[in-house]
Amino acid sequence: MPVAVFDREALGEAPNPLGMDGIEYVEYSTKQPQALGQVLEAMGFKAVARHRSREVLLYRQGGMNVVVNAHAGVLRSTLATDDGAPRISALAFRVRDARAAHERALALGAWEVAMHAHVMELNIPGIHGPGGAHIYFVDRYRDFSIYSVDFTPIPGADPQPEGTAGLHWFGIVQYIGSERTDDWVEFYHRLFGFVRLPQDTSFGILPKGTLLQSPQGGATGFYLQLIEPDRATVVYDEQELFHRIGFGTPDVPAAVAVLRGAGVDFIDTPPVRVTERGAITRNALRSVVFELVHDPRR
Repeated sequence: MPVAVFDREALGEAPNPLGMDGIEYVEYSTKQPQALGQVLEAMGFKAVARHRSREVLLYRQGGMNVVVNAHAGVLRSTLATDDGAPRISALAFRVRDARAAHERALALGAWEVAMHAHVMELNIPGIHGPGGAHIYFVDRYRDFSIYSVDFTPIPGADPQPEGTAGLHWFGIVQYIGSERTDDWVEFYHRLFGFVRLPQDTSFGILPKGTLLQSPQGGATGFYLQLIEPDRATVVYDEQELFHRIGFGTPDVPAAVAVLRGAGVDFIDTPPVRVTERGAITRNALRSVVFELVHDPRR
């Protein structure tokens, strides 16, 4: 991964206007679904279900779902200006009432994502996020889930594979434009109830940027890390996008050892080293990076 990428970089209780309850799934759009699937499997995810009518696979471990979307229509709309490398194209939040959350977001000025569900498919309401990515609202995630309608189980696959080394959702890193931090802080606070943390708050080994805490806190709480481009870098990039997933784990070195055994390559040279605080994987497929962060909550 180019060095320039890394150069970019008392809490109280927040109100929870949407009844947010964590992350339901992260979605990647890609022209290389098999290669991305291998990367995810090395991280402990297993393919558990296939979409009924589209080229979409569901990967899972523990309570985390990752959707790999290689459907032609999605690729045309989200990767038209890319080199075809995978990208995080959607983030789905668990909420109390998806329709009410969607209507509230639109009333506050969010841009609606047009729904294109086929016959017998669910309409999942969403809004536009950074760089063409979408943010969806999901309220079916307990006994009856969105996957019960749109996906069919893969024969022989364990529908609930255990998590690897205690991995769980910790947060999402979002790259934003120069001097856009306040805009995005306002966006996430007004629409979802995220709270900006003090500037000296940091997690992991890449502490640059601004941290936002999701409103629900607790075991399902997670963070957003907003990172502006560094004007001192040679490569000056104003692109806005969801850049990488952060996984929490109670023991980072132990998790790194397990994942290395599965073939995951971590950066471990100055200034980015594997420590008890965190670790970061080397770039895979030109765009796929994962971060481990010490998090003993689960």
